[in-house]
Order: sequence, then C-alpha cells, then structure tokens
Amino acid sequence: MRRSLPALAAVAALAAVALPAQASNYVTEPTHTAAMFEIDHFGAGVNRVRFDKEEGTIQFDPAAKTGRVELSIDAASLSSGVAPFDRHLKSAEMFDAEKHPTIKFVGDKFHFDGSKVSAVDGQLTIKGKTHPVTLKATKFACYQSPMLKREVCGGNFEATVDRTQWGLDYGLGMVTGKDVKLIATVEAVKQ
Repeated sequence: MRRSLPALAAVAALAAVALPAQASNYVTEPTHTAAMFEIDHFGAGVNRVRFDKEEGTIQFDPAAKTGRVELSIDAASLSSGVAPFDRHLKSAEMFDAEKHPTIKFVGDKFHFDGSKVSAVDGQLTIKGKTHPVTLKATKFACYQSPMLKREVCGGNFEATVDRTQWGLDYGLGMVTGKDVKLIATVEAVKQ
C-alpha cells in the first residue's frame, strides 16, 4: 500500500507534536562569560568589579520555553584593578572568600518575549545566604558559531539587589548605599 506524500508529512507532524520537547545541554564558554558588579562610591563615581573565574551549565528548550542555569563563580577571582581594594573585598569584612569560596546562581524559571529569553528567576547564594533574584536580559540570541561549528546561546543579564541580604554591610551609609547592580554576560555552547 502506497502512502501519499501529504499523508506522510501529516504523520511526521503528529509524531513531532506527540513527542515531549527535549532540553538541550549547554556549557558556558569561558572567554565569553563574565560576572561583575557595580556599586556607588561616595556619589562621585562607580566602582566596577569583575570575577575572572566562573563556570556553568544550562539546560534550554526554546520550544517549550523552559530552562535551568547553574553558574558558579570563584569569589577569590574578583578583580577591581586595584590590589588593596581586591584584598579588602576578599576579606571577612566583605565576601569572606576564604570561608565562602563560591558564589552560585541557580535559575529555574525562564521568561520569554516571543522567542527570546527576557529574564531568569533564580536563587543567588553569597556567603552561605540564599535569596531570590531575577536577572533581566538586555540582550539574548542563539547563533551557529563559525569557529566552534556548534550552536551557542547567550545574553547579557542584569539585576539590582540589596547587598545587605547577603551580609555585605561594610561601608553602608558611609561609603555607599545598599544597591548593587549585578551584570552577567553568558555564552554557552550546545553539547
């Protein structure tokens, strides 16, 4: 019995709809992934600090509009460009990097604007304290990398948080306020 081409196409379409969507796995690409923060300095300027070591995994299903991200940041890898300031930030008065070497973000709810990720809700852990944070996307795209010959998805994400939630209280009301702008630029390669 011969089946017509339209009938085969219909069967294939039904099979595609009936199969559950599968999330693809991605691993962060270190040369295009960075975490940083900005904080006011006496109202005269902004201090910017970057973390130089981070790694993460992402499960992403754009069709189902779901995902999960786990990003780990080495607290001792922070760099402001000023060594004495870096030492202070790593000290027990601030990040206490020796006792709490890892900063972690785990996001398990992706929001979309059309086909693009617009935000990720998750939990941010600093100094052993965990609080909810929503990272809003200012950019997001997936593309076929000409160098890696694989799909890469990534974006720039931002949030403003109250640093005192994590016990980062030094200089409060003297040097600076509570608000800190978090910036995460992430690109991840499909595995």
